[in-house]
Amino acid sequence: MKQHNIFVTEEDMERLRHLLDPAGRRLSRDQEHLEMLEEELDRARVVSPSQVPEDAVTMNSKVRVKDLDTGNTVTYTLVFPRDADIAQGKISVLAPIGTCILGYRTGDVIKWRVPGGRRRFRVEEVLFQPEAAEAASVQNRRPKREGNSRRRLKPPARPRLVYRVV
Repeated sequence: MKQHNIFVTEEDMERLRHLLDPAGRRLSRDQEHLEMLEEELDRARVVSPSQVPEDAVTMNSKVRVKDLDTGNTVTYTLVFPRDADIAQGKISVLAPIGTCILGYRTGDVIKWRVPGGRRRFRVEEVLFQPEAAEAASVQNRRPKREGNSRRRLKPPARPRLVYRVV
């Protein structure tokens, strides 16, 4: 099975590693989920906020995910455990689907173990990403260039099939 690195910002990595702190682990009822998160973080590519691809799922990203086994599509905001509220579509990074999508990009297909067995998910679209929103905000605050300025165009995103089996 092909495996690739996931993207995690420096700040998110620090906060997520704090969740894995041994003192908190002894008290946690989420031990299995913490271990799964730790495995994901161990293979993560840690980048600055300006380097994270705009279609990567980071903390506080709003993302549309499709369950390829049931055909259901859901929209979640990936949050830290204290901010989780499923009624508002805010899912904890310690929930199986939360850990599953962290760092993946639009078009990625992930195989993941959930309470009902193994499922296949595809990241359909990142609807909001804090890092991309901040970059756009900074770009809008910059003074306009005069004259013949060239804009760099990003190549279109190519769909990828990436499987992560846990």
